[in-house]
Amino acid sequence: MIGRDTFVPRRLMASDGVRAFRHRNYRLFFTGQAISLIGTWMQQVAQAWLVLELTHDPVWLGIVAAAQFLPVMALGLFAGVAADALPKRRVLIGTQVSMMILAGVLAGLVISGRVEVWMILVLAFLLGIANAVDMPVRQAFSIELVGREDIGQAVALNSAMFNGARVIGPAAAGLAIGAFGVGPAFAINALSFLAVIIGLRMMDERELHVATRIARPGTAGAVVRNLREGLSYVRRTQIVLLAVAVVGSVATVGMNFGVLIPAFAQDELASGAAGYGFLMAASGIGSLLAAVRLVFSGRPRPIRLVTGALILGAASVALAVTREFPVALGLMVLVGFGSILMAATGNATIQLAVPDHLRGRVMSVYTTVFSASVPIGGLAMGALASSLGVATAIAVGGVLTMLVGLGAFAWGRAGAFDAAASQPEGSVLTGVAPSG
Repeated sequence: MIGRDTFVPRRLMASDGVRAFRHRNYRLFFTGQAISLIGTWMQQVAQAWLVLELTHDPVWLGIVAAAQFLPVMALGLFAGVAADALPKRRVLIGTQVSMMILAGVLAGLVISGRVEVWMILVLAFLLGIANAVDMPVRQAFSIELVGREDIGQAVALNSAMFNGARVIGPAAAGLAIGAFGVGPAFAINALSFLAVIIGLRMMDERELHVATRIARPGTAGAVVRNLREGLSYVRRTQIVLLAVAVVGSVATVGMNFGVLIPAFAQDELASGAAGYGFLMAASGIGSLLAAVRLVFSGRPRPIRLVTGALILGAASVALAVTREFPVALGLMVLVGFGSILMAATGNATIQLAVPDHLRGRVMSVYTTVFSASVPIGGLAMGALASSLGVATAIAVGGVLTMLVGLGAFAWGRAGAFDAAASQPEGSVLTGVAPSG
């Protein structure tokens, strides 16, 4: 049995910033995810490097990204309906087991020397199907772990945990690839899923803050009506629409790290796999700093969407023109800081605005838009890097990101920021009454 003091001292748990740790189920979730995400980041770095080694063309990185995220685009909204109708803990156990199997298959193919690019594409597509279900369910599960009172802190802590792994995972992957090749990174990722699965199974369902589930739709018409309800809420709720639009747009043009940074490390900085790993780790450090700031900054402020986008865009433009590895490391810290300041603020803003009965469907809109940006932006930026050079692609993305930030500032000043600031936590920010 895991006690209250196992991972977090009592004095620290008393802090407003980490009060989500008062909940045993959340501590189990946090610990399992923290371990598993290190493996996930190791696999992402190793997979990108493997694809580049096999093809020597950054456009293939965009193709693999598209294969992984196209299922999320196609199935994500339907998974949101499932998130509002099914027991989330049990669904997550199923998705995590599926991901563990896929990582194990890839590890076996690489270690045996049989891997080919088409195999990576197939496994990426299957992983995308699992992610299509996992992402909205996992996002909506947070409030069941901590309740509405602590959801803002839980979202910020989740971001801090995600980006702490983003520091360790890429650095470990870079060193492992340099010493042993890419195979061990995939094997470590497969094993790391056990931490999440064990944590989910150890949870006490009686302590979950389970909202009333919607009736399971029995017809295609019922599914469509449920989808329309979630989409209508996003469209009518100005601050939610702003958050979804900004995060989706910036992710499309300015967050294609998995496509551009491997080629930038190889072609422009001549730093090899280890250098690529440390560049991604530097981005993780910046992301972690942003997440920790949000943990202790109280209620999310939508203006941080703008600030994060502008920091990300400016740092990307500067990165595109540097050829000094230490300078690039420092700029990647800023890139990571800006991206997570924006993305985590958007996530928390939506979580606090949405009523419980719509949470899965609204979060599925967010995750689907975010995921759609990956194949679209990855393919576009990969093609641009292939034809005009990776530095040009990074610079173009940075400029477009700053333009999105400025547009978001004008949109927010026109009313969205004021609407968010005037409402208490958990309210419907446009005054649209929950239907159902």
